[in-house]
Amino acid sequence: MAKKVVKPRIRKGEAEKYLAKVPEEFVFWVNDGRVLSDLRELADGLVNMSDETFAYHCNDSKKDFANWVRDIVKDEFLAKELDKTLTRSQASKVVAERVASLSARVK
Repeated sequence: MAKKVVKPRIRKGEAEKYLAKVPEEFVFWVNDGRVLSDLRELADGLVNMSDETFAYHCNDSKKDFANWVRDIVKDEFLAKELDKTLTRSQASKVVAERVASLSARVK
C-alpha cells in the first residue's frame, strides 16, 4: 500500500506566492527552447514536452525542475514530490495536482 502524502496547510498568501511569476532573471530555460516563469507554465510544459526533453532535465545526475521549484519558487513540498518522480507523466501529475490545490486556496 502506498504511503499517503500529507500536504501542509497553505495560507492564501503562500499559495499566491507559489503561483506567482518568478522574476525574469530566474525563469526556467527548457532545453527545447521554452521558457517557464511559473508553476502553471511548468504544469503545461510537462504535459507538452517530449520524454527526451524531460530526461535531459531529470535523470540520475540532476533534478532541474525540482531544484528550480525549491530554489526559485520556494515550494519545498512540491520540490520534494518532484524529487521522487521518475517520468514526465509522474512529474506532470504532481505539478498539476499542486497547481490545482494552490489555485483552490486563492479563490
